[in-house]
Formats: sequence, structure tokens, C-alpha cells
Amino acid sequence: MVVFGRTALKMTNLMCLIGTIVVICLIELIVARDIYDHYEHSMRRGHRGLHQQHQHQQHEEQQQQQQQQEQHHQYNINHNSKHNGNSNYHQAYCGRQVRFYEKSHHSKHAGHHQPRVETIAMKHKRHYASQHQRTNASIGGLQHYTPGSSSWPDGTPEEHEQTFLMLQDDQDGDQQQHDGSAAPGLKQLKHHGPVPVWPVKREAVVEGDLILGGLMMVHSREDSVTCGPIMPQGGIQALETMLYTLDKINEQGLVPNVTIGAHILDDCDKDTYGLEMAVDFIKGSISNIDDINDYDNCSKGHKKKIISGVVGAASSVTSIQVANLLRLFKIPQVSFFSTSPELSNKQRFEYFSRTIPSDHYQVKAIVDIVQKLGWSYISIIYEESNYGIKAFEELDDLLSKHNICIAVKEKLVKDSGVADTIAYDNIVLKLLTKPRAKGVIIFGSDQEVAEVMKAVRRQNVTGVFSWIGSDGWSARNLVSDGNEAEVEGTLSVQPQANPVIGFEDYFLNLTVINNKRNPWFVEFWENNFQCKYPNSPYTPYNKDYKKVCSTTEKLLKRDLDFEDQLQFVSDAVMAFGYAFKNMHQELCDGKPGLCDAMNPTKGSELLKYLRKADFIGLSGDRFNFDVNGDGPARYNIIHFKQVAPERYTWIKVGEYYQGELRLNMQDIQFRTKDSMPPESVCSRPCERGQAKKYVEGEGCCWHCFNCTQYQIRSPNDETHCVNCPRGTLPDVYHEECQQIPESYLRPESFLAIGAMTFSSFGILITFFVIGVFLKHNDTPIVRASGRELSYVLLSGILLCFGVTYTLVIKPNDIVCGVQRFWSGFSFTVVYAALLTKTNRIARIFNASTKSAKRPSFISPHSQLVICGILVSFQILINAVWMIVSPAHAMHYYPTREDNLLVCNSYTDASYMIAFFYPIFLIVICTVYAVLTRKTPEAFNESKYIGFTMYTTCVIWLAFIPLYFGTANNVQLRIFTMSMTISLSATVTLVCLFSPKLYIILIRPERNIRQSMMPIRYSTINKTTGSAQSSVMAAVIVTAATCNENEKVIKNASNENIPAAY
Repeated sequence: MVVFGRTALKMTNLMCLIGTIVVICLIELIVARDIYDHYEHSMRRGHRGLHQQHQHQQHEEQQQQQQQQEQHHQYNINHNSKHNGNSNYHQAYCGRQVRFYEKSHHSKHAGHHQPRVETIAMKHKRHYASQHQRTNASIGGLQHYTPGSSSWPDGTPEEHEQTFLMLQDDQDGDQQQHDGSAAPGLKQLKHHGPVPVWPVKREAVVEGDLILGGLMMVHSREDSVTCGPIMPQGGIQALETMLYTLDKINEQGLVPNVTIGAHILDDCDKDTYGLEMAVDFIKGSISNIDDINDYDNCSKGHKKKIISGVVGAASSVTSIQVANLLRLFKIPQVSFFSTSPELSNKQRFEYFSRTIPSDHYQVKAIVDIVQKLGWSYISIIYEESNYGIKAFEELDDLLSKHNICIAVKEKLVKDSGVADTIAYDNIVLKLLTKPRAKGVIIFGSDQEVAEVMKAVRRQNVTGVFSWIGSDGWSARNLVSDGNEAEVEGTLSVQPQANPVIGFEDYFLNLTVINNKRNPWFVEFWENNFQCKYPNSPYTPYNKDYKKVCSTTEKLLKRDLDFEDQLQFVSDAVMAFGYAFKNMHQELCDGKPGLCDAMNPTKGSELLKYLRKADFIGLSGDRFNFDVNGDGPARYNIIHFKQVAPERYTWIKVGEYYQGELRLNMQDIQFRTKDSMPPESVCSRPCERGQAKKYVEGEGCCWHCFNCTQYQIRSPNDETHCVNCPRGTLPDVYHEECQQIPESYLRPESFLAIGAMTFSSFGILITFFVIGVFLKHNDTPIVRASGRELSYVLLSGILLCFGVTYTLVIKPNDIVCGVQRFWSGFSFTVVYAALLTKTNRIARIFNASTKSAKRPSFISPHSQLVICGILVSFQILINAVWMIVSPAHAMHYYPTREDNLLVCNSYTDASYMIAFFYPIFLIVICTVYAVLTRKTPEAFNESKYIGFTMYTTCVIWLAFIPLYFGTANNVQLRIFTMSMTISLSATVTLVCLFSPKLYIILIRPERNIRQSMMPIRYSTINKTTGSAQSSVMAAVIVTAATCNENEKVIKNASNENIPAAY
């Protein structure tokens, strides 16, 4: 692919070279044909009417001699000026590239045949010239006319131009010549105003050793003719800036003993015409064949001077065309106003450079302005040229990256006669189809934009749109003059430039008399003062002037608007000047004058020095080219504002430098009621918490809809609503999900305080009971109740009351583990002790009915072991549970608006695992309580145990529905559990220990052994039989004393036997 690409590039270059040579050859053929036609025509005239014509011309000269002398005297005021003398012009004429000349151009748009005029084609045989000297006097005079010079050979400029046009007319003119009526025709043409041929090709020349070509848009573009009216700012002022800069360079002697000259042409702001003019720049590069043999007055050995470089063109369209041509001949080109990004491509435009920055940076500045104004929906009008199309492509890409939509995009037709008022009206009507797009970017030239503003006025929509302009039309009077109301409020981007020091004074002192080197200055003078300069040629634009210039007019600053960007013209010339300087220092070793290495200069060598140029220009700014051969990216943001009634002007309101926009919004005044930036959006932003539903095919137009109660607008997709996760709720604007505050049974809550108060009271009572028992540890009542199991039971009751405190602490993993173990373990201790005690009683009474042998494992030590074994099962269950499902704190969301911090066991029925075993013990205890309900009356403890178990069952039967019925209220669930455990402990404490406390504290007299055995043996004997009574009595006594080592001696007599209480 690389080889193919290089081959294709070489073929393209070859084709361009061949095409250029063909163009040159065609031009030379046309010149040769004109020479031949003129020669043949002159021969026919000479043979058929020479004598009559000669007499008529003599008579005409005698009648006009006095008038010609006066006019000749007026044009000879500065006869000895170095730029204006006949000898200087005569020498320049021999080189063809370095002479002033006039060439009438055939209009491309004219609907009829125009006479062909070609002054440089008038080559005659020496013998014919000597025989018909008088016949050809007017032609020879015109050949030697330097526009703007002080000398007119044989007559005024108007006379010679008219005479020459008449002599070169079509067949009708030939017939007049044959009939001998040439003189009357000449007089009639002279006295009847405008000539029908336009434009007249002219060239501004500054002689020098090194020649720069100049391509200026001296005239504006016109659809109906090739060239339009004179352009004062971007044309004449730019040309004079180039001449002024050359003067400064030569005065400073920048290149020792080397003068830099210029040959400047007019491209009329048209790419095709500009390309045609640029052909003159390459003729010296194609051939140095001397044309001196064709003229008597040219010295032998004179060579055509080669153009070393070209300054221009102004427009990007023309620069692209010219750059393609100059590249083939390796002629460096530096433009001053061409900003198209395409020209930064050095593979295509190797020899092109510019002092103005690329539109690539201008587009960035415009997009930053759009963002600053808050616009998201705009329209774009762009010129149908390389300048406009490339800018639009970059705008389209950059705007899309910033989510800015284009409502309307319309092209401005350039260089075409079809762009009449209807075309511009249609553009404005198209803008009105998108009324919400108030902001409009216009990338175009001043002439097209001026027509847009006129169309806005015709459609009566002044003030509807706010414009952002490119540098192609900003600060141009052509746009704003007469359209002030339509242009008001415009923001525009303009390359940053400072005034060229001394240029204004130089320009204001120019007159037609002292500025002969500018052949278009007369036109500028006429346009500026709206008068017809004496003896100036007629043009399509001065023919209606009724006033005659006095020649004493004075240019005044208050009447002129100076182009703001003339610095770029000066920098372009200075860049060449410093390139020549550096090149001369290296190639010529600094020796004065041109050396052979620079005579002529090589374009490829000059380009290297040109790109390295680094200097302080006449504006005071430092200049150097970037890597793409472009000028530094510095822009001013200017604003067209009404500063006084009926007075408008462009003011600076910001700048764009190194990618940063600085804009002073306080100085900006839009054409709105409140002077604020207009709203340029398709749809207003949705309210907070609303999502967008885009209109099909419109990226910036949408409808808004509300998100639901528990939704927010997606942070990643503004067209969707998303549900907030559990534990969060939307904020009031439905923009973000906020965490629901954690909810748990806080110690300061009413429920927690109530539960802890009840538990605390139970703990105090328990400690009180323990204290009483410890104090009366050896009393019969304490001993009869089984001291060891009683203390175990009291410890379990104390643990049950203590569970409440673990339940009201803020849950965490440790707390949840303690809760899970403690709640089940405390119950297990209580009911394991009760089960052991009821089992012992049941076995004792069962044994008493079956045998006289004392039951095993009824001693205190055995009872503790049995109780410990029962408790160990609970410990084992908790250990397995902890391993299988570790306890941890978690957030529980029973509803969308709840965020409960709980232990994981509370979210389901798994917490009941801690109570399965205690409940099992409760059931067994209850069964034993039922079985021992018929024990002897004196043995009342079984009755109290039974009552305790019945009450406990009722409490737990009430707890289960309460626990599972409050699943959505964990705080109430925890409170219920805490109270259930405390109540169970309280019931056990009250039912089992209150009777004992009653005897110990209130009826201490009954706390004796006799009180423990109120039933006599006879009673027992009656009940159980004499054989079993003794065994049971012994068992009962053992039970009462709780010590098998203590024996009660049973007497067969009617002695009281102590019974267990």
C-alpha cells in the first residue's frame, strides 16, 4: 500500500505538471495568435487606408495639442520618481514579469462578445513599424503606459485606452478602418464615457534584486462580472501594508546590499481568476528565454526575473488553487488571511505557509463560546468553499462531542450567479423552521454574509437570531454597513493582531500624486471620496460619479476604517525578509549583494529558512511558524455593540489563547429585552427527578416524565429511572438514593428502658433471695429445698434477667453471638435445675411405692452432675449453630422504607433454635409436675414446681404469636423476647422461692425440723401400710435433710416424723 501510495502521488504530481505546462502553452498560443492577427490586420489597414488614417490622425493631433500638453504636464509632476519614470518602466517592460501593464480581461459572465485587448501581444515587424509609425503611435504609447505614472506618451490615459480599444475591436471596427472612418469613431468613443471592457489587468511593481509575488484581493468578488468594486480594507490596505513593509525592510538593509522587490497582482477574490494571475509568477521558473529581439528599446542580455516567493492569497479557496500550482515549481507561498484547516496538510501543500492560525483553533474557540452561552441547539450557515466546508466538518465533529445539536445547516453559494435574493431568503426561512435555535454560527465571507443580513431584514426577523461569526466577515464594513440592527449582538472570533506601527500615518499621507506604484489607488481614491478623478479611465463603478475630484482631498482617520488584521500581511513579508537574511548569511557568507548561490534562489532551500524564521514584527509581536507552517493560535473575541444612539462598533470582549477562553460577559449586549444571552435549546432541561424521552430523530429534543416513588433518574442514562436499592430512599428531587437511618432498639428508647427496668428489678430480687439463702444456708427450710440445685436455679434466673441488657445494645457481630448463646443458655440452666429436682422427687415417690430400697443418684453431688449434663446439651447445640451459621449483625429491610440493624437470627425463625432445647426441658418439667401432683400434702414443693411450669407454658404460648407477628417491627420483637424471658424468670423466682422466703423472713418459728415433718407415723401407716411406711419415711427424711449421712431414727411409737417441705 505504501508503494502504491507513493506511485499514485508521483503520478498526481506528474499530471499536475503536465497540466500546468499545457496551460502555459495555451496562453502562449493565444498570445502568438493575437500577434499574428494584429499583424495581418495592420497589413490590410496599411495597404487599404493608411493614407487617409495618417491624415486624419495628424488633423486630430493638431486640434487636441493644447489639451494634451496640459494633461501631459499634470501627469509629469513626479516624472523623475524612481518608480514612475518612463525609463524605469521601459526597462521593466522588457522582462514582462517586472513591468506595469494593463490587460483587458474578457468577462466570463458577459452575455455578448467583448473586444479582445492584449497590450503585451503587440509585436510588429521593424520594417512595418518604420513605414507606419504614425499609425501605431497610439498603440506604442499605450504599451509604454505605466498606470499611475506621471508620463503619458502622446496623450492622456483615457485617450490611449479608448484608441487602443477601437483599434482592437471586432469586424465592425475593421470595416470602419477600411472605410476611413477611424478618426470619427475615435472621437466619438472618447466623448461618450465608459468603456465596455472590464477588468483591466494591472500590476504593482517594486524593483529589486529578489522579487516577491503578491496576490491581493484588491477588488471584491462579483457574480455578474469578473471583478467587483474596490476593497478598501482587505484589498488596498493589505497591498499598501505589503509595500510599506518592503520599504522598512529595504531601509533597514535587512539583507546587505540586496533590495527586495515585489510584483503584485489582483485576484478579485476569485479562485479561478487568482489561478490565472498566478501563472505570471511561474513564467520565470519555466524559461529564461529573452524576449528582447521583439523590441528595439530592450537591451540584450536582460533576463526575466524569477519570483522567489509569493505573499497571498487572501482567501483559502484561492490559496489552495495557487498552492497546487506553486508547489510544482517549488515556489514558497505565505498567506496572510487563509485559515482553512486543509492547508495545514504539508503532504499536499508542502510549500504553503501562513501567518494566520488555522481554523482548527478558531472552531474550538467558537465551540467554547457556544458552551459559555449555554447553547445546546444551534444552526450553522457555511460557505460552499473549502474554507466553509472544512470548518463545518470540524464544527460538526466538535459540537457532537459536547452534546450540542445542529438544528439547521445551510450552504452559502459562492462564486455563482444563482445565489440571488430568493436563495438567501430561503436560508432565513429555513432557520425559522427551528424557532428554538436562536444561536446561529456563520462561517463565510463578508459578501455572502452581507446578503444574509439583508435577507433577515427583508423577512422582518431582525433580532430573532444571535450570530457567532468567523474571521471571514467579522469587523467588515461590507457586512455591518446598512445592517447594523441585524448584526447587533454578534460575537465573532478574529485572529489576534496588533496595529502595524507607523502604517496609519503612512497610509493617511498617501495621495494619487505620491503613490504612483499602486495602480489601483486612483480607484480607491474615487471610491473613498465618491468622485471621478480627472482623466482616470472609466470603470463600472465610477461612471455614475457626478462630482469631479479636486486632487487636493485628504485621507482622514475619522473617515477610514482600518483593517484589524494587517499585522498578518506585514508578518508574511517580514518572514520572507528574515528568510532571505538568514539564507544570505549562510550561502553568501554575509558578503554584500547577491551571490551565485542565491541568484536565483532555490525554493526548497528558501522554504527551510522560511519555516525557521523567528522575529519581532512591525507590530511588536514575536512571530514564528508552528510545525504545520501556521501562525500562532491567538484570537480576539469581538462583539458588535451599540455604544450610542445610531452608533455601532466592534469591541473586544475576550480572547482565546492556548486553548483557554476568557470572555467578559458584562460587556456583551445581545439584541434582547434584557440584553442577556438568548436561550438556544430545543427542550428545556427536565426538572429534578425527571427523565428524558427523546423525540425520534432529534438528539436535543425530548419530553420529560417523572420517576416513581422509589426511583431516581439514572446517573448514567438520563432517559431511564432506576429503583433505589433496599435500605435507601430517593431524595426529595429523585436524583440520588439516600441511606435510610439505621433502626434498632436503642437503650434510650421507651421499650428498652421498660425492659431494662423490669430486668433490673428482677436481678435485685434474685440477689436478695441469694443473700437470704446464703444467710440461712443451714436452716431446715433451705436445706430441705436442696441448697445446691437452688443456687443453680437462682443463677439461671439471674442470667435470664441479664439477657435483656444484651438485647438492647446496638447489634454487632460479638453482641449477636452473646445474645444467641446467652438467651438459650440461661433458660437451659433454670429448667435443667427444675427438671433435675422434679425428676428426683418423682423417682423418690415412685420408689417408695415399689420397694424399700433408696433410689440412686438422689444425692446433691449426683443432682449437680445430672444438671450439668443437661446444660451441656445446650452448649453443644449453640456451638454447632455458631459454626454452621455464625452470628452477625445485618441490615434488614422488612419494607421499602425500613432499614433495621439486627442480628441475623431475628430475620427468620432460626432464633428459635436457641429455645428448642429449653422448651423441651419445660415440657418434661411440666410432665413431672403433673406426675408428682399427688405427693404427700406436707411435701408442697412439687406443687409449686407444677404451678411454675404451668405459668411458664402460658407465657411461652403467648410469646410465640407475638414474636412471629411482629416480624416487621424488630424493636417490638426484641422487647417481647426480653419481657418473655424476664417474666419466665420472675415466675420461677416467685413461685419457688417466695414460700421459703415467707417462712424464713416472716415465720421463722416454722423454720425447724419439726415443722418440716407434721405427719405422724400412724398417718403414714394408714396411708401406705406398715411395711412400706418405714422405707418411705427414711427416704423422706433423707430428702428433707438432703444429706444421706444424716439418719433419722424411726421409732415405732407415735413420734413425729419430719416431712420434706
